[in-house]
Amino acid sequence: MAPKKIALIGGDGVGPEVVAVGASVLAALRDTRGRDLSCEAFDLGAERFLRDGVTFPAETRDRLRHEFHAVLLGAVGDRRVPDNRHAHDILFGMRFGFDLYANIRPVQCLDDRLMPLRHHRASDCDFVVFRENTEGLYAGVGGTLKQGSPQEVAITEAVYTRHGVERIIRAAFAFARASGRKKVTLADKHNAMPHAHGLWLRVFREVAAEYPDLTAEHLFVDALCLFVVQDPGRFDVIVTCNLFGDIITDLAAALQGGMGMAASANLRPDEPEHVALFEPVHGSAPDLAGKDRANPFATVLCVGMMMAHFGFPEDQALLRDIVCEGLTTRRCTVDVGGELGTRAAGEWVVERVRQAGR
Repeated sequence: MAPKKIALIGGDGVGPEVVAVGASVLAALRDTRGRDLSCEAFDLGAERFLRDGVTFPAETRDRLRHEFHAVLLGAVGDRRVPDNRHAHDILFGMRFGFDLYANIRPVQCLDDRLMPLRHHRASDCDFVVFRENTEGLYAGVGGTLKQGSPQEVAITEAVYTRHGVERIIRAAFAFARASGRKKVTLADKHNAMPHAHGLWLRVFREVAAEYPDLTAEHLFVDALCLFVVQDPGRFDVIVTCNLFGDIITDLAAALQGGMGMAASANLRPDEPEHVALFEPVHGSAPDLAGKDRANPFATVLCVGMMMAHFGFPEDQALLRDIVCEGLTTRRCTVDVGGELGTRAAGEWVVERVRQAGR
């Protein structure tokens, strides 16, 4: 294994607590499985912004892009910064600035008791969402006129390019074939947005023709959300735009046991050596900060995704199995039926990693 350099950004709220667990898991993988990993922590988040007025310095951005293989980000967002400018600069500075166009979010329920749907089991929920990460309504195109007046006008424009749409759709189909999945579903709304989402549908159909071994399905996003909570087993891979992917995956997190179980990767699937960003999607959860109550399992699963990205899917499988064991034996946090705190749950995971390596 070529040496892999990982940046650790705790960020805000519970972020530092879960990233500390992630760092310990990485250290355990290094020590017991011979992975050539090194980590460096960066002071980025609301505390630094409030102290120094710094959000995402150019020198830090350049170092992350050129010196590191991956970033593990805890969370950004703090009520003391009303406009959350630091969070925008840090998160979008990496997603957009590093052109990490694929936001990949596995939706997998790991224990039957976490499945909220009647007559369904955990095995009925196992799909992956490919969310376009650099275009759409989150591109920041727009503005306001006569702000604060009764005549105020606010405009946000959705921006899609053939290049951006095609590469995420191709990534979804390539992943489906490589992982043995059988179907790719496009979620769009071209009936209401015929120009922007008409592009998505046309490209989807063109790329699907190159994958005759896979079933290509189209659903309007509102219908898809209905089916996600009625019959999640019908899905294998979902590909969609930035906004819809954000909504679908947060909805789907309810099928996993909540946001504390939801992991994500932001990367360029066609360039494995390009720096990638891994983050639990639970946000900074300020009400839980400092209380040792945050669920670290999403971060553990993020580390697993990172190791698979580095070429070690067996490490991802190990960490997933350990999380499953933690859920089954209740060695987990309160939100998923256990009694452990963040640190204790993380320590248990680390000990299981070390035991597996002996």
